Amino acid sequence: MTFGEQPAYLRVARDLRQQIADGKLPPHTRLPSQARIREVYGVSDTVALEARKVLMAEGLVEGRSGSGTYVRERPVPRSVARSAYRGPGSTTPFRQEQAAEGTRGTWESRSEQVEASAEVAVRLGVEPGERVMRTKYVFRDAGESMMLSTSYEPLSVTGRTPVMLPEEGPLGGCGVVERMAAIDVVVDNVAEEVGARPGLAEELAELGGVPGHVVLVIERTYYASGRAVETADLVVPADRYRVSYHLPVR
Repeated sequence: MTFGEQPAYLRVARDLRQQIADGKLPPHTRLPSQARIREVYGVSDTVALEARKVLMAEGLVEGRSGSGTYVRERPVPRSVARSAYRGPGSTTPFRQEQAAEGTRGTWESRSEQVEASAEVAVRLGVEPGERVMRTKYVFRDAGESMMLSTSYEPLSVTGRTPVMLPEEGPLGGCGVVERMAAIDVVVDNVAEEVGARPGLAEELAELGGVPGHVVLVIERTYYASGRAVETADLVVPADRYRVSYHLPVR
């Protein structure tokens, strides 16, 4: 192989990928067999197998037990809107988006007190092992799981207050800014960092993905005068959603 030349399995995968993109291999079509790939491209069984593995890892094809490998139907990505604080009465971004689109999303949540892990402690600026309120969410659109979220709030801030449980009490379901304002904590800054990684098995089971699928992870932290008052990880399936930001220019 000369400098700059791709390995044979990548060249085969590239050609098959292009056929899928062009519609020559439409969704639900069976991918050429390993023997057929070997014959058409003049490659070994090993190369043919590796090319198929590449397409599976990219989520373009899927194996069906006892039947073969088929082209996956590619969903049209939808947006998960992230927007700036909208003033008094604001709810969470998910609820804002649902209201704006006139749709009826649903969600489930469960809160419990836990000890802050080393990572969570760093993000909240507390000592590892300090008690925090952890709330896990599953957000659904038309019955389909579309986002997971796990948030943490230091009980040194919210403990023994009416907003200790994010989804219960007089301000249950309101956004972090509104809830904190109710206990005289003024949130003045929020930071979000977006990354991507392979989904964990339990995440993909909930989101309807398959092993190897990539998820977008939004690491969000709310601050009040430099002190973190909530941090959360939001997990979104990357093949079905895009994160869309709408922010004011100041």
